[in-house]
Amino acid sequence: MKIVFLLILFSLLLAAGFLLVYLWAARNGQFDDDYTPAIRILFDDPVSEPTSPDNSQSPEKTPNGE
Repeated sequence: MKIVFLLILFSLLLAAGFLLVYLWAARNGQFDDDYTPAIRILFDDPVSEPTSPDNSQSPEKTPNGE
């Protein structure tokens, strides 16, 4: 019977801990923006310039020094 009381006490302490963490997160603004994450998937990613497969981006030295 002692183990039942110990388990009940442990579960109440665990529940109180989760409640405190939730209240702390709510106070610090963790749940303030609930609109933007839902529509973020609708925005396009910025288009990046395709890279060329040749080595034209790295400067090469020519025999005449230019």
